[in-house]
Amino acid sequence: MNIQRYVALVAVMLVCSLCQAQSFQFAFVSDTHIGNPTAQEDLERTISDINANPNLAFVVVTGDITEFGSDEELQLARQIFNTLNKPWYIVPGNHDSNWSESGSNSFGVVFGAETFAFTHKGYLFAGTGSGPNMRMGPGQIPRENIVWLDSVLTHMPDPNMPVVFLNHYPQDSSLNNWYDVTDRLKTRNTQLILHGHGHNNRAYHYDGIPAVMGRSNLRAKNPVGGYNIVTFADGKASFEIRKPGMETQPKWMEVPLVKHDFANDPVKHHRPSFAVNKLYPNVKLVWEFQDDSDVGAGTASFKNLVIATNTSGEVYALDQKNGKRKWAYRTNGKIYSTPAVANGYVVVGSSDNNIYCLSAATGKLVWKFAANRPVLGSPLIDKGIVYIGASDSHFRALNLKSGKLIWDFEQVNNFVVTKPLLYQGKVYFGSWGNEFYALDAQTGQLSWKWSNGSSNRMFSPAACYPVAANGRVFIVAPDRFMTALDANTGEVVWREQLKEGRVRESMGISNDGKLVFVKTMDGQVYGVSTSANALQVDWKSTLQLPYELAPSAIIEHNGIVWVPSHAGMVSAADRQSGEVLWKYKSSNSLMNPVMSLGKNRVVVSTMDGKIACLEYTK
Repeated sequence: MNIQRYVALVAVMLVCSLCQAQSFQFAFVSDTHIGNPTAQEDLERTISDINANPNLAFVVVTGDITEFGSDEELQLARQIFNTLNKPWYIVPGNHDSNWSESGSNSFGVVFGAETFAFTHKGYLFAGTGSGPNMRMGPGQIPRENIVWLDSVLTHMPDPNMPVVFLNHYPQDSSLNNWYDVTDRLKTRNTQLILHGHGHNNRAYHYDGIPAVMGRSNLRAKNPVGGYNIVTFADGKASFEIRKPGMETQPKWMEVPLVKHDFANDPVKHHRPSFAVNKLYPNVKLVWEFQDDSDVGAGTASFKNLVIATNTSGEVYALDQKNGKRKWAYRTNGKIYSTPAVANGYVVVGSSDNNIYCLSAATGKLVWKFAANRPVLGSPLIDKGIVYIGASDSHFRALNLKSGKLIWDFEQVNNFVVTKPLLYQGKVYFGSWGNEFYALDAQTGQLSWKWSNGSSNRMFSPAACYPVAANGRVFIVAPDRFMTALDANTGEVVWREQLKEGRVRESMGISNDGKLVFVKTMDGQVYGVSTSANALQVDWKSTLQLPYELAPSAIIEHNGIVWVPSHAGMVSAADRQSGEVLWKYKSSNSLMNPVMSLGKNRVVVSTMDGKIACLEYTK
């Protein structure tokens, strides 16, 4: 449902409910994790228990509905929730969006929306999604959800109506943009926040707003799972654990429902610091563009244009000089595919199941190719051929000018989100099925495939951009291993964990092919030899970041190594010495791969919809 319809609905409901708050009870369910071995039985038991309780007015469900966000899990969850005999309201969590084969589209399709707003007996309840969507990192409430929340709060007929906000994540640094939410909530009479994620019942305060984390509905090591019964009465919210079919335990928490004086709050609440931007005068902001949606992919360039995409389904061009929009083309699904440009064409995949080719100069459609499922992989264009993977277990080669299928490899285990590598006549890519593939670039025939041997698909070598040198292909994965494979045979040359730190998906290759750059979760950047017969560190940057999860690729250009972070900062390190040349923080959200414009300018983009052009000197 779009923002306008939500706002109109909320306005009508608010007018009908502008009365003194009254007492009522509701069920607070969280972290159902459909796909977990006991999850279906646990949820069915909880719903039967809720249906049998006439005192419960409605049900709120605060995320991690499924284990992997798969279409099958989401459909099953919907079927189970459909058996509720009272109103229910639901938002996604990180498990529903980070490993989503649909590009985080299916949750809204299956459940109708990823946000909700309703009123009940004098209270406004508003819930949003929380990400991270398709890119590993801290949580982030999608930019479009922030815009939606703005509209809901702005159009309240009575700004004094008490507000209850619901999300999957704690509203603290667990979310990159928590302050964007709490700052807005503090402009209204927000009295309580409800969330999940931690699987335990706990009380918190976020920027002066009382909050309660609800337990997971999973049974874990207990005979049954459980949920919270929440009672609003006498100016208080009380919480009781309900073990379905067994007992209601004594009240474990009580929160006063009062109007808070946020303006005069003496506590100074933490905010991200942008002070680093004053430390490096050799880099400055040229222009900045703010999208109303997430920007979940890198950018491309064509002549005087920067080509970008967003999660509203748009492909658009910005003027390289001033960041003004020049053209836009809208698809029908969220885009997490980094566009590729060649010969005046721009190609991108969309989660509406199509691959699009547009004129890079005008944005007009040249052709589109229909896949069977969302297309989340990023395209690679070489010699008039487009190579791209999708969520339908296919990897395809298409003619750039016509969009005609050249070949189709139909045996991919699970789905593709990465950008492929073309090296020595083969195309290389990983999938979220624990496998890594090498295909003949001319025929699409399987040359070899390699598996990391794990049964946990979260450890798949799927998100990194593979690199190659000296007859070897290099990958890193969430299992903290770095692997060197023989490019021709797929045999393991070496597979090791870095002694100096825990590697994850972020990597890149030096321009001379001698080093593979890797970033550790401890915030350090190393250069690993591409020729040694074991994992050998030959280079180290002096850069030291905090705990770091961003999977975005590391890029070297003109002797500078650019390192993106999950907190919206790009760091530039000297390729020879490893010394930090400059840093710039454009946001507090996950940064996509950096793109050089030449002439000492780069473009950075972050998941909260910011695209910025920076100019620097060494």
